[in-house]
Amino acid sequence: MIVGIPKESFPGERRVAMVPSVVPSLTKAGFDVAIEAGAGVSAGYLDQGYADKGARILGSRAEVFKTADIVVQVLCYGSNDRTGKDDVPLYRQGQFLVGFLRPLGAVETLKDIASKGVSAFSVELMPRITRAQSMDALSAMATISGYKSVLLAADTLPRLCPMLTTAAGTITPSRILVIGAGVAGLQAIATARRLGAVVSAYDVRPAVKEQVQSLGGRFVELPIEAKDAQDARGYATAQDETFYRRQRELLGRVVAESDVVITTAVVPGKAAPILVTEDMVKGMAPGSVIVDLAAERGGNCELTEAGATVVKHNVTIVGQVNLASAVPYHASQMYAKNVATFLLHLFKGGKPELNLDDEITRETLITRGGEIVHGRVREFFSLPTPVAQAQA
Repeated sequence: MIVGIPKESFPGERRVAMVPSVVPSLTKAGFDVAIEAGAGVSAGYLDQGYADKGARILGSRAEVFKTADIVVQVLCYGSNDRTGKDDVPLYRQGQFLVGFLRPLGAVETLKDIASKGVSAFSVELMPRITRAQSMDALSAMATISGYKSVLLAADTLPRLCPMLTTAAGTITPSRILVIGAGVAGLQAIATARRLGAVVSAYDVRPAVKEQVQSLGGRFVELPIEAKDAQDARGYATAQDETFYRRQRELLGRVVAESDVVITTAVVPGKAAPILVTEDMVKGMAPGSVIVDLAAERGGNCELTEAGATVVKHNVTIVGQVNLASAVPYHASQMYAKNVATFLLHLFKGGKPELNLDDEITRETLITRGGEIVHGRVREFFSLPTPVAQAQA
C-alpha cells in the first residue's frame, strides 16, 4: 500500500504529516511512501531528506491523492475549514484518510467524505488507553501548545519571569495561573516553572492536584464541587451555567493576583466555557497577559478574539490559534511518530485488515462504505441507524 503525504493547505500551517526519520519504519513494514514536493520545507525537512530515506517525491497534490492508498494529513477536511473542501474531488473510492478531522464539528464535512467512499480515521478520537499512548497525536500537539503558550506570555509580559537578585535590588518572580490541568495545562505549568515563575493551577478535577504539585505548581482549591468532573476517557466534562457562574466568582480573586493567566478548557463539539469575564480582566494589573488556548472554540476569556492579540483594559489577550504549527519541526516529528505507529497498528504487513473489535480501530474510524459509522459521532448529530446495521 502507498502512503501519500500532501503538503498542508491550511493558511499558515507549517507542519507536515511525515518526517524523513519515520519513513524507514513504514517501508520496512511493507508500505511505500510518496510525498508532495516541498511538503516538509516549512517544518525544516527538505525533499532530499525524504528521498534519502526511501520516499518518492511527487510533483503535485493531485498526483499524491491519485497515487496513494492511504492519505495522511495533519489537518484533513473537517479540521481545515478554509481549503479542505478542495480535496474532496481528489478522494477515491476505497481510499483511506488519516488525520485530524474534527468529527464533532460539522456533519456536512463528514458526509462529504463518506460520499466519496473513503474510510476516514480521526486521530483526535484516539482512546486514552495505555497501548494507544504512542499514537495519541492530540496529546502530542497539546504538549506543544502548552509549551508555546508560556513563551508567548513571557514575550508579551512587561516583567521578567524569574526572581533575580541584582545590584539594582531583588526582582520578584511573575505569578502565572493555569486554568485547566490537562496535557496542555501540565506542560504550561512545567514550562512556566522552568522560567522561574510562581505557578498556580486550577482544574475542576480534584484528581489532577497531585500532578500539578509534582510539577512544582500550587493547586487552587475552590469551595465548589463539579458533578461528574471527568468522563471515562479522563477528560474534564462540561458543567452547567450555575457551576460556571460560581466558579467565576471564586476565581476572580486568583485571576486578579496573577500576572499571566493561561486558559486551556475546551469541550469537544461545544463552545468553550467562559471562565474569565470582562470584569475579571478589569481587576487584573496593567500589563497583565491572558493566553487563551481555547480561542478557536470561542475562548475561555469573554474578550478573546480568535486569531488576534488585543489589549483590553490594559491587559493583553492572546487569541492565537494553531499554536502547535508555531513549533513545526518538533510538532511534525511527534505527529509523524504517532501516525506511523497508528498505521502499523491498522494495516498489518502493509495490508488493510481492519479489526473493528479492536478499540483503537473502532473508536477512530469515522466513515466507511459511504456512511458515517462512528457510534458517538452518530449520536452527537442524532443520525439514524446506518443502512448496513438496519438491514442486519
